[in-house]
Amino acid sequence: MAKEALKLIIPKGSLEQATVDLFRRAGWNISISPRSYFPSVDDDEIMLARLRAQEISRYVESATFDAGLTGKDWVLENDSDVVVIDDLVYSKVSPTPARWVLAVDAESDYHAPEDLEGKRVATELVRFTRKFFDERNINVEVEFSWGSTEAKVSEGVVEAIVDVTETGNTLRANGLRIIHTLLTTNTQLIANRKAYKNPFKKEKIQQIHLLLQAALEAAKMVGLKMNVPKEHLETIVKLLPSLNAPTVSGLYKSDWFAVEVVVSEQIVRSLIPRLLKGGAAGIIEYSLNKVL
Repeated sequence: MAKEALKLIIPKGSLEQATVDLFRRAGWNISISPRSYFPSVDDDEIMLARLRAQEISRYVESATFDAGLTGKDWVLENDSDVVVIDDLVYSKVSPTPARWVLAVDAESDYHAPEDLEGKRVATELVRFTRKFFDERNINVEVEFSWGSTEAKVSEGVVEAIVDVTETGNTLRANGLRIIHTLLTTNTQLIANRKAYKNPFKKEKIQQIHLLLQAALEAAKMVGLKMNVPKEHLETIVKLLPSLNAPTVSGLYKSDWFAVEVVVSEQIVRSLIPRLLKGGAAGIIEYSLNKVL
């Protein structure tokens, strides 16, 4: 009898390598062949596939796959009836959240969504955009954009676009101005409702969720080790923010101590000089795979 396996789908495209790297830090090694939609993974309880993020929620809803990682934007666009397990913010990959924004010609007189009454808007996020304008009783013509969305305003094809951006630099480079943010999006771990009621599949999804979140948390933290003489120990401990109290152990036949702590990566560059000034020596910084 074949062993039961979770059918999991991951996104192709811009988040593909980041997803593979995240799974590696979480404990799974994924190998992708550019000619195959079915990557291999070193876990016989997972059957892996990859598709464009735009499609994933539909295939999870239909039970073609049990679970997947995709954008919150595409779950909403497809109006998919799925279980959203959690948001997975790839902070190491994209510290600025992606936003779907309404943009117009920088020199135009449009300054708010209401100013586009009777105008044309191009976007890949058609259903969500139509719903946005309908809820505000703004009559616009929303059309699907097959690509080069940024250029459609300058070419006179449409008066506005709804496009995804992180910094807005590409839009500005194309002579566009953002007048409204419709949605802030991120990657979500989702599951098929029936699959999530299956005890084996639910436990496997929860295992993946736990370790992915632990890997994401670890990406924001680093470990520090240092040696501290007895007379400076209290000073150093007071300098150390940590998840819990730092680990302190005496060095063999010495009045020095080994101190170890996990801290936010953002503070390390200012913390290390203070530790050295406070009397610490032999400071080692190291990366983490998981923080639980």
